[in-house]
Amino acid sequence: MRIGGLASGMDTDSIIRDLMKVQKMPLDKLMQKKAFTEWQQEAFRDTNLALSNLRTSASNLRLQSSFNAYSATSSDSSGVTVSTTGNAVSGTYKVQVMSLASSAKMHSINAIEKEPGVAAKSTDQITTNGIMTVKGSGGDIEIEITEGMTYAEVAKKLQDSTAGQVPELRVSFDDTTSRFFISTKGMGAEQNFTLDFNGNAALAKQIINDGDATSLTTTNATDGAVKFDGIEINGLKTNRTTVNGLILDLKQAGPETTVTVQSNPEKPLAMIKDFVEKYNETISTIEKQLIEKRYPDFQPLSDAQKKDMTENEIELWEEKARSGLLRNDPTLRKAMQDLRRAFMDPVEGIVAGNISLLSQIGINTGAYTEGGKLFIDEVKLTEALNKKPDEVMQLFTNKSEDGTGLGIGDRVYKELNEIVKSLSSQAGSPSSSVDNSIISKKIRRMNEEISRWEDKMIRLEDRYWKQFTAMEKALSQMNSQSMWMQQNMFGGM
Repeated sequence: MRIGGLASGMDTDSIIRDLMKVQKMPLDKLMQKKAFTEWQQEAFRDTNLALSNLRTSASNLRLQSSFNAYSATSSDSSGVTVSTTGNAVSGTYKVQVMSLASSAKMHSINAIEKEPGVAAKSTDQITTNGIMTVKGSGGDIEIEITEGMTYAEVAKKLQDSTAGQVPELRVSFDDTTSRFFISTKGMGAEQNFTLDFNGNAALAKQIINDGDATSLTTTNATDGAVKFDGIEINGLKTNRTTVNGLILDLKQAGPETTVTVQSNPEKPLAMIKDFVEKYNETISTIEKQLIEKRYPDFQPLSDAQKKDMTENEIELWEEKARSGLLRNDPTLRKAMQDLRRAFMDPVEGIVAGNISLLSQIGINTGAYTEGGKLFIDEVKLTEALNKKPDEVMQLFTNKSEDGTGLGIGDRVYKELNEIVKSLSSQAGSPSSSVDNSIISKKIRRMNEEISRWEDKMIRLEDRYWKQFTAMEKALSQMNSQSMWMQQNMFGGM
């Protein structure tokens, strides 16, 4: 029970509140420190997210396909369409599709009957036993058919039994036509096969229904063939092939087609410009954080302090309090230096005389005060992409066997990856459910310390109240005794 000032007339609440303010000063400082640490963690995570996005963008710089500076057109896209690889060479070529690669196909010659005059359905049952053999270039595959299997089950067993073989079949039973439809997964003449029922006419009738025939052979699978500048390319098992850096998609056989290949630097130019823009934006934000002024006199506000301030005052105060959260952070400082080196150092392992520096294609850093931003001489970069596209591609995508001659794309991606890992270790990642980062551990320790302080403050306040309550009780007792003495000694006068 708390008794406040009844006997003494003192404002006990105010006195204890003032006493507790003094005692809570270490706790308030600890809570301010925790708030600042949480802000700092948030700033690190925002920076980490920006660098992660930049890393995603940088991944394109590692790929040869991103630097494919050629485009190709076909005079007759109905016969052949064409696209380029990084090894394409400018020029005009003659292409003629001689034949297309095709799969082998067969189906039941006549509708399968459940009984005379009644067409079978996939759920109907076969009425005989036997062994059927698929004979192809990969060898013989025997399949046992048992009475009572449905036509759908027969189709599935035939398909499953040839999985991974040559030919590998795709089989279904069609209810509309009451026929089995069989085709090969692969293409090319080697896919042709024979369906042999080993003289079992009853079984053959329920599968192919071709009179008295007990076997059926496909001959409709063919190899693809194309003529490129007079050079015949035969034996194709698909309708796509790569010749002299050109990817040819064969559509139909026909007369000769003209394919034109020419330099087209627009794609790699746009990619490089887009990355440089994102890079400059990211490091500009980080550089600003590194030099942002810190205001030590502006500490995070407590709830009690906010009660005595307007929203505008709180906003202005916290703007100062949040300033300089990452000022001169050594991890970010090192990251910026490593990234600049990754861009500007020469690429090792490139043949002497070839492009080995970004500056040789018109990309340079500005003054040191500009934080390592990249600046593009678009005319010079376009000229390099037009005249030396292979060298520009190697500058970014070079990979030596010993790993020392990484191109700029891999170097930058590698550095960004290391930075992201380092920041995640320091401040954690919002995308991870497990956070054992340095700052998170620090915050957890602060929470434990705050909890201990709060318990201590509760006990201290209870002690103050007990002391004041005891004083009030003593004063009350003294007052009662005084009144009794006055009444008895002086007759109540």
